[in-house]
Parts: sequence; structure tokens; C-alpha cells
Amino acid sequence: MVKQGLRWLVSAQHSDGGWGGGSHAQQQILDPAKFPSDPATTAFAASALMRAGHTPTEGKYRDSVVKAMRYLVKAVENADPNADRITSIEGTQPQRKLGQMIDTAMTAQFLTRVSEVLPKNDRWHKRVESALASCLERIQRTQSKDGSWNTGGGWAPVLQSALSCNSLEFAKALGKNVDTKKLEKAQQYQKQNVNATTGTASSGAAAGVELYAFSGGLRGNAADAAQAAETIAEAKKEGKLEADAIATEENLRIAGQDAQKAKLLGDAVVQNQAQLRRLDDERLLSGFGNNGGEEFLSYLMTSESLVIAGGDAWQKWNSKMIDRLAKVQNPDGSWNGHHCITSPVFCTAAALQVITTHNDIKLLKRIASAK
Repeated sequence: MVKQGLRWLVSAQHSDGGWGGGSHAQQQILDPAKFPSDPATTAFAASALMRAGHTPTEGKYRDSVVKAMRYLVKAVENADPNADRITSIEGTQPQRKLGQMIDTAMTAQFLTRVSEVLPKNDRWHKRVESALASCLERIQRTQSKDGSWNTGGGWAPVLQSALSCNSLEFAKALGKNVDTKKLEKAQQYQKQNVNATTGTASSGAAAGVELYAFSGGLRGNAADAAQAAETIAEAKKEGKLEADAIATEENLRIAGQDAQKAKLLGDAVVQNQAQLRRLDDERLLSGFGNNGGEEFLSYLMTSESLVIAGGDAWQKWNSKMIDRLAKVQNPDGSWNGHHCITSPVFCTAAALQVITTHNDIKLLKRIASAK
């Protein structure tokens, strides 16, 4: 399933190193060759290659990753430094469905990954770091007061907000310059979309589709839930708590957290557990009613959340996703959407990242340890 998907994805790459995510005005056209490259789709596709083990220096498809890296660095370098966005391209499916900052957010996440593995003596290293810094500055500059990135259009902007938050998380975990207060505000925005007691999510900025806000909330909460678990585990080793103690606000205080932090982490555990109880809710997982790129993206964020937060839930979820995605893979190895983001490049990139989430366990765990 993965090998076939990767072959198809690489075959769809344009000669300029990018991939095209399709036009909002022509959703019925699925041939990626019909559309020009755009940064968001390129970054997302190249991220799928990297998660599958292909980097700028290693792997069968390393040349494809290098070409994508160069395309994206040049896109950022050619962008107006005072503009919010890194591209003048308009009307792509990711932009119209997720929001105008999606190119910047996805490019930042990809370049963060590249900067971690690209040798410092590589002639592109400084340019990658500079382009990444530019993306991170734009993301942080455009954040709204409530912690979101919901302005500038987008059918389901809660997903753009989630991906912008994710890009800051990845960058901070790998030592990049990120304003901690802005990141915390972004995480809080995602968490507040979820009722911590019931695990239900507000769909106001999610086009009326609970799944989108649910997955963003789970992702925004994951690092705090992980920190709570680690705090309790360490306290048990030190003899501060009994072996069967669970992560509650009171136990977190006993473990050494101050009152404010104990409440934050305790609330994170309550919300995480409430959301975990809903992972078998088929009405929730069906999203819009059939698969679009937004559904695949939501599954991806859920997979990453479960790895970051830790625990046993990921194994069951991963098996469910492999089975679910195998049933809808096209004969040529691709996946495509049936509403909104129909782009086979975008959907294939998302599906591949879901299936190969286990390859990034160490990287995702660094997000938790960066708290």
C-alpha cells in the first residue's frame, strides 16, 4: 500500500520540483498534471516522502525531496518579505478550503524537517534556515488575538489554525525561534474548541464538521497530556506517588507541579481521555459524510496526537486507519477526495503520512519533551 502510493506520488511531481493541489474552481479534474505547483501541496507531498524515510540525502526518492526543497526555498525567497503569505498563487484547493496561510504553515513544517537532516556544509543549508525563519515569522505575525489563524477565508479554517500551531510545535521542538506565548495561545485555541467533559467539539470554524475541530483539539492538547503522564511516571519512580496513581490535578501537585501547572495538565488529561472515548464514534469519523482531503488531514492529526500523548490508544487507532485507508486506495496507488479537497496529490500525501506515522515516533515525542 505504501510503496504503491509513494510511486504514484513521485510520478505526479512536476519538473519544477513542486506538486499541484488542484483548483477550487475545477474540483472535478483529478489529473495533477493539469495544475501548476503550489507551496502547500508541495510541502505536504514532500513531507510524506520524508516520513516514509526519504530525505535530501537518503532514500530511493531523495532526488524528489531535494527538488521540492529547492522549489519551496525559492518560493519563500521570491516572496515579498512584508507580505503575510509566501505565494501569489490564488484559488488552490488547500487555500480555499483551509485558508490563505496554509502555504506558509505547511512549508514551515517541511523546512523544519529538512533543517534537522540537511548537512550544515550543504550549500542549501543556510537558505533552508533563512526560508524557515521567514515562514515562522509570518506565521507568528499573522496570529489572531484568540490564538487562531481563522482570517483570510477558508471553508474550514480551524484546520489551518491547527496546522499553523503544529508548525510552531515542530519548530520549537527542534530548537527554532518560536515565541512560547504565541504557541501556547495557539494550543489553547485548539483545546477550547473541545468540551473537556464530553469530548465533543465545536464546529463553528470547522464548516459544521465536528471531526475537523475534534482532531485539532486533540492535537493541540497532546503535548500537555504527555507531560502530565511523564510527570506522574517520574513521581512514581521517586516514591512520591503509589504505583497505581493516576494523572489528576491533585497528584500532579504532589508530583511537584505548581497549582497553575497542575490544573493545566490535569485538565489536559481529562480532555484527552474524553476524546479517546470517542475514537470509535463512526458518526464523528465520517466527517462531512464522505472522504475529502479534510478528512484525511484530520485522521493524520489524530494519529500524531495519539503518538505524542502516549498510551495504548494509538495501536488500535493505527490498525483502524490502515484498514480504512486500504479500502479506498485507488488501483494506481493514489487516494482522492470526493468533496472539497479532491486533489489526489493532497489526499495521497495525507494518507501516506497516516499510515507511516510510526516512522516519526521519536520526532513527535520531541514535541512532548519540549513542553
